[in-house]
Amino acid sequence: MTVAPYQRILLKVSGELLAGDQGYGIHPKVLDDVSNEIGSVVALGIEVALVIGGGNIFRGIAASATGMERASADYMGMLATILNALALQNALERKNITTRVQSAIEMRQLAEGYIRRRAIRHLEKKRVVIFAGGTGNPYFSTDTAAALRAMEIGAQVIMKGTKVDGIYDADPAQNPSAKKYEHISFLSILNQHLKVMDSTAISLCMDNQLPLVVFNLKVAGNFKRVAMGEPIGTTVTADKR
Repeated sequence: MTVAPYQRILLKVSGELLAGDQGYGIHPKVLDDVSNEIGSVVALGIEVALVIGGGNIFRGIAASATGMERASADYMGMLATILNALALQNALERKNITTRVQSAIEMRQLAEGYIRRRAIRHLEKKRVVIFAGGTGNPYFSTDTAAALRAMEIGAQVIMKGTKVDGIYDADPAQNPSAKKYEHISFLSILNQHLKVMDSTAISLCMDNQLPLVVFNLKVAGNFKRVAMGEPIGTTVTADKR
């Protein structure tokens, strides 16, 4: 029997992924597919926590660029992540996967408040914990929330599920000759200004030696394969290898 290399994973899901081809909102088929991917890893006995973005509903940084006050725009973006978290919770529980949503913004009728020790206890009981509301502070992205929560709960890795199959030196949609990295260091990402995570999240991971795996979550079975240690996507670590 193959032993999984990770016992506790934090999966970062971008809000844009949930929109599917419609470009905005929550696509039911994508939501179902994502919940299937998560369920396949939970079935292995691996503890899974999630941080979900809100870009399919509202992007604070985009709104602030059009004149909205940044803090207000970011709080609106945090509310969007809560909508996504509740939708994903519903999709998972329809598949008999026990979940808990913990929000950085207090919202007692909808979700638990974020308490680190309680989150860890849920994970130990094999519940999927969905962290919503970002960090609870404006000017911080959900990428930073993912890095922060992963370290707080003692996750061994952050896995970022996206619409592309890894990290490239250029946008593969615009440059067909873009080179994909199998492995890259956090410092190289910062130096090359690659659009993987924001610099705060990358620096947090680098300083605390928390590895990151970027992979295509839209491919069926990919999350399970990555969780079992298959070399899929791009692995980011503190060293260059």
